[in-house]
Amino acid sequence: MNILVLCTGNSARSILLESIFNHSSGGAIQAWSAGSKPAGQVHPHSLALLVARGHDTSDLRSKSWDEFAVPDAPVMDLVITVCGSAASEICPFWPGAPLRAHWGVDDPAAAAGADQQSAFQTAFDILNRRARALLALDTDRLSPAALQQNLDMIGELP
Repeated sequence: MNILVLCTGNSARSILLESIFNHSSGGAIQAWSAGSKPAGQVHPHSLALLVARGHDTSDLRSKSWDEFAVPDAPVMDLVITVCGSAASEICPFWPGAPLRAHWGVDDPAAAAGADQQSAFQTAFDILNRRARALLALDTDRLSPAALQQNLDMIGELP
């Protein structure tokens, strides 16, 4: 399954979920992330947290979703947006994917000072629970409608 994780800046939440999927899926999922207005660099707290969890961060970079809109780009089976609602963020919309899910998480980079590290840990934990819930599904046996229903329920997990 090819998954594209979208957010605005592509420096924190979308990067975390991309890495979680690629690290935890045993090759069953190939994930990428991108942003509608990429920050241009991965947030240092994202990288530090992922490295501490044993993730390979060498290929992670903040990038535009334009990279996935070209003819030779991978075809996505699922697009997940991870923008939160606390700051009234506008989530990017990706046309054409057969399945879409919104797994909103508040932006940990918006947390102040010493709270930022805790906010990154919280975002990681939420996204990790949701990714593991998707990985636990037998997606090959689910109809698209049933998979969509599960994706929506997973997006509600705290």
